[in-house]
Amino acid sequence: MNSFLKRLLGVIPVVFGVLLLTFLLVHLVPGDPVEVMLGESATTADRTQLRAELGLDQPLPIQFVTYLGKLAQGNFGYSIHTHTPISRLLAERLPATVELALLALSIALFIGLPLGIVAAIRYRQWPDKMATVSALTLSAMPHFWLGPLLMLVFALWLGWLPVNGMESRASIVLPALTLACGLTAILTRMTRASLLEVLSEDFVRTARAKGLSQRVVVLRHALKAALLPVVTIVGLQLGSLLAGAVITETVFGWDGVGRLLVESIEKRDYPVTQACVLVIALIYVLVNLLTDLTYARLDPRVRFTR
Repeated sequence: MNSFLKRLLGVIPVVFGVLLLTFLLVHLVPGDPVEVMLGESATTADRTQLRAELGLDQPLPIQFVTYLGKLAQGNFGYSIHTHTPISRLLAERLPATVELALLALSIALFIGLPLGIVAAIRYRQWPDKMATVSALTLSAMPHFWLGPLLMLVFALWLGWLPVNGMESRASIVLPALTLACGLTAILTRMTRASLLEVLSEDFVRTARAKGLSQRVVVLRHALKAALLPVVTIVGLQLGSLLAGAVITETVFGWDGVGRLLVESIEKRDYPVTQACVLVIALIYVLVNLLTDLTYARLDPRVRFTR
């Protein structure tokens, strides 16, 4: 319990740092939301009045303290452009992002783990070489390039899937595949390396000496120990999927938090931008915290040292 509280308290300075850094970067970006909202034909009096209504005429430290006070009350504020409560915008967009990230993670686990296991069992044989080359190729493909490529092949040439948007359930397939490719490569390489290391351990040799089949040795004995570092990678990469969703959702027109973040940056909608970054950062930190605790639960040596 003490270990959990220490890690939970360690989240506070991280979140505060994210809030401060995001606030400063957003306000230092060139452009004035008042100019965007009113246009060039607006008078100086109109600009001054709107800036005062939005609180943008206050010094940055006062704006930041006001923002923290609202967050402490659970109030994300309102969108500068639509005057919609930001909590409502997040509630509408967040489920789509979570659904996309979980599907991408499922695809990566379904493909990456078996490939890594086969590559380790067939070490230096053609399955290992093919899995290694495939993982290296996938890891070298950025989302902003892979997304349009998948769209071109499966949507335009073959006509199997929708191009973009959220018109049908099939619309999630291409963005999920785009997100999953990089994680699949990481899981394949990590599973292969971890399993190769475990297969050389004494307890595996003992299991083989007892006459157990290769399948039983790998799946019942070696794989359990080999998956410990993979659990850490999965937890870390789940947070990264949310960051990668910013590009993927924009490419495919997926109405999630990532696309909302890009739209708010384009419109200089400070409160929405800060709220989106905060939510993504919180999810990332909490997922890492749960991963750390899960790893300590699975490995008694880690739990003992902590």
